[in-house]
Amino acid sequence: MKTIIITLSLFILLFAGCSDKKTAGELLTEGNKFTGEENSSEAVISYETLIKEYPNDKLAPEAIARLAAIYQNKLIKNISETESLNKSVGFFKSIYDKYPNSDQAPTGIFMAGFVEANELHDYDAATITYNSFIKLFPNHELITSAKEELDNMGLTPEEILQKNIARQQ
Repeated sequence: MKTIIITLSLFILLFAGCSDKKTAGELLTEGNKFTGEENSSEAVISYETLIKEYPNDKLAPEAIARLAAIYQNKLIKNISETESLNKSVGFFKSIYDKYPNSDQAPTGIFMAGFVEANELHDYDAATITYNSFIKLFPNHELITSAKEELDNMGLTPEEILQKNIARQQ
């Protein structure tokens, strides 16, 4: 009986030691490594695994932000540019939705508005997003940028320059 218990204990220890489950930190590091190697598809898998397996970990918002950046930069080749940008906006907004107290939450909302305005040219959606940012984070370091984005939305760089020159006169 004692031999059976010892054998069973060793088997359990051996089985537990062979687990391939990575920690949240390992998954984030792995995703960052893949991103640095320009292997975005593998990076997405690492970040999505982190979010799925460790949704309450402090690294989850960072993984979402990195996913959003991958899609914002259109690094996944098998989807359209518009689909990639829309996924980016969705990920950026989800940071605040899922982790409103995280350090990444304000930047996530700001970046969602930025992508909506400057890349998707969806000015109505961007206006709503920027106004939400301003209301939620009135003292954030990006508040001036959000207000400028609203003020200059839809204008060409030349129009913005002319507008700024006219203000100075």
